[in-house]
Amino acid sequence: MSEADLDKHASKMAKKKAARDKMMEKKIDEKGLVIVHTGKGKGKSSSAFGMALRCVGHGFKVGVIQFIKGAWDTAERRVFEGFPDLVTFKAMGEGFTWETQDKERDIQAAQKAWAAAKEMIDSGDYRMVILDEINVAMRYDYVDEAEVIETLTHRPDMVHVVLTGRHASETLLDCADLATEMTLVKHPFRSGIKAQPGVEF
Repeated sequence: MSEADLDKHASKMAKKKAARDKMMEKKIDEKGLVIVHTGKGKGKSSSAFGMALRCVGHGFKVGVIQFIKGAWDTAERRVFEGFPDLVTFKAMGEGFTWETQDKERDIQAAQKAWAAAKEMIDSGDYRMVILDEINVAMRYDYVDEAEVIETLTHRPDMVHVVLTGRHASETLLDCADLATEMTLVKHPFRSGIKAQPGVEF
């Protein structure tokens, strides 16, 4: 690369840095966020658990409520059990509804999970509360979405709440500060490859 090219690049990067610095000067507020991970693609829960690890790294308390996958022995649960002072992990679902084949039982499990989640959020003791697969529970009307949004709206100031699962409603997305839709491009399951440890669980 020529001297002129290096000078041009340095000048361009200096302008970009000045613009970024000016923009960042205005970003001074902190607040608890409502974060929604939805869509058909893989990674919704994984992303939430990544944020949980960041909180643990900062010494913040995290609460996790699993609405669907409670019947599974997940690696995430085993990892977080290593931080008993910082992480409360409650796997309260009984599997997907086609596995239990008992709608009343599914509703009761979801309601019990929501009661535990609401208590965590309202307590203000947790920097982050993850509601894993709650979007699915709300879609099937196992949990009242209006009550969830009311709780999110009136939660303590610095509590982040992460809601995962497919089919997040427009109402929930409107309530969110950060919403991400995971898009499915390709998945090995369609090629006959089963879920594998370290990737899916």
